[in-house]
Amino acid sequence: MLDRVSKALLTVAVVAGFGAVSLHGQSQEGQAQAGQAGQPAPGAQKNWKDRAEYDLYNAIAKESDPGKRVALLNSWKEKYPTSDYTLQRQDIYCQTYAAMNQPAKVLEAGKEALQIDPKDLTVLFLMAQNVLGLTKPSPDDLAAGEKAANGLLSNLDSFFDAGKKPPTTNDADWAKAKNQTETLAHTALGWIGLQKKDNETAEKEFTKSLQLTPNNAQVSYWLGTAIVQQKKPEKQPAALFHFARAASLDQAQGGFPAAARQQINTYFVNAFNRYHGQDAQELQKVQDLAKTTAFPPDGFIIKDVNTANAEKEEQARKENPSLALWNTLKQALTAADGDQYFTNNMKGAEVPGGAGGVQTFKGKLISTKPALRPKELVLSVGDGTTADATLVLDAPLAGKADPGAMIGFSGVPSSFTKDPYNVTFDVEKKKVVGWPGKEAPAPHHTGAKKAVKKG
Repeated sequence: MLDRVSKALLTVAVVAGFGAVSLHGQSQEGQAQAGQAGQPAPGAQKNWKDRAEYDLYNAIAKESDPGKRVALLNSWKEKYPTSDYTLQRQDIYCQTYAAMNQPAKVLEAGKEALQIDPKDLTVLFLMAQNVLGLTKPSPDDLAAGEKAANGLLSNLDSFFDAGKKPPTTNDADWAKAKNQTETLAHTALGWIGLQKKDNETAEKEFTKSLQLTPNNAQVSYWLGTAIVQQKKPEKQPAALFHFARAASLDQAQGGFPAAARQQINTYFVNAFNRYHGQDAQELQKVQDLAKTTAFPPDGFIIKDVNTANAEKEEQARKENPSLALWNTLKQALTAADGDQYFTNNMKGAEVPGGAGGVQTFKGKLISTKPALRPKELVLSVGDGTTADATLVLDAPLAGKADPGAMIGFSGVPSSFTKDPYNVTFDVEKKKVVGWPGKEAPAPHHTGAKKAVKKG
């Protein structure tokens, strides 16, 4: 995130021309006053205390090593604590600490600068940028970052007034610099809200940030986090969408490196499965949509697992009511009070007996006993593979049948076991449907017996 913001800072700095000093050469003020230390430039109100102060300042401007520059700044501050260039000095402190990746010191130096000029664009930008880099921000840090971000927003039009546009900057780049500055301010306010567990504010600010700059995987991830932490069920689909979005953008599009993208995608998939249930087709739809837009469209929904399962069960009931009823009974019988359910609702009663419009169950034949003219059938009603129904017949069936034959039946449950799950039915022979076996044909006689010849 900070790398992307640093690039934005570079754009803003170049286009808007902010910053009191070029850290790799003389400032305009320094050039104007070279050889004239202690004398103000034409129209200027500031003065060097003496030539030594100017020389120290100029040495800082030329120093490329951040550590050495800080030492020179400290020397300048110690020797000239009330310099006319105190604000410029604080600006350089902020820029240098930012280059050294010391965000806490950027904020510390920035607070001192804002006491001099609350509208210092350089400092406000750097403070809003660097508050994002704090791993354990204090309340004071968050307050300072919030003040800086709000300062950027409240002075945005003034900072980027058309009359202040440098002659060498075109309108498109000027507008881009303004957009980047506004994006940063809302991003910082969103992140600060997240740290303060003010998730509603975080959601609002991250949303504004993405509206300005849609391709930002980090902000999409933070927005998803802010929504999830509100623990509002109706908002969970939007949170899942933003996690999918964060995983969808590559680095060229404002996204994370491949390894981080994979981690976020794994998180998204697991969160999606917990919320909706495993559904590869629906999962892919969300991922494909997230690649095309920063926000879910109006009417976007992801059904929670209970709703999704209820709809699947309803569809299954319509497509195969017999199987749906069987699964419902299995769920009831394998529950903690399954024995009570069996005694009160099934034992001694004809099942299915027309319940839900179902007249017979259907299952694949697993085995018979005996093989020929059996009086006991073992079927798989649930999945076509696992034996879960045993039929005890009142009379033997004709012939035999091979495993895999589809058999329909209704009967009276007499017992069941939970593990392995199996229900035993007493079944009248006439209520077995689809039995393919036949009785062996009667012996066939051809021709009459020869007459016995009498002697």
